[in-house]
Amino acid sequence: MTTVYARVGSPLGELLLAGEERAAAGGADGVALASLSLPGQKGAATVQDGWRHDPDLFSGVARQLAAYFEGRLTRFDLVYADGVGTEFQRRVWEALDAIPYGRTMSYGQIAAQVGSAGVGVRAVGTAIGRNPLLVVRPCHRVIGADGALRGYAGGVERKERLLGLEGALAGR
Repeated sequence: MTTVYARVGSPLGELLLAGEERAAAGGADGVALASLSLPGQKGAATVQDGWRHDPDLFSGVARQLAAYFEGRLTRFDLVYADGVGTEFQRRVWEALDAIPYGRTMSYGQIAAQVGSAGVGVRAVGTAIGRNPLLVVRPCHRVIGADGALRGYAGGVERKERLLGLEGALAGR
């Protein structure tokens, strides 16, 4: 499979989208999203030799991102690349996908949901930190048990901005 990429402007800075080109019947725009990185993000993807720049393939993703940042979209409908992450990471990421727009959950709640309560909270935090799809897979909706905005690969200030956009900071 060919890796394709595009850069998309956003209120958080220029986003780097990377994915796997698929046959037309394989999903929206013929691309399965593998990575969405923010500028300066810890562990951000970087364009590799052999990747092909093809913004047209990401037009649907770009439209959904624009609608989200404008407050018109509360749930992304995207095709994600297969085989990314370990089985445990994928379970944690599925739990992230289930957190509703405008809501938050604690790391402990996610750990309990994936059957890894107690010391597993750290493993959950590590899995969340390895989420390759910032913004669209809402790891920004996970906070500390005390309500504190704990780490975010894109920076805590961006986490706060995303939660503010979704109205999840009301009453804090």
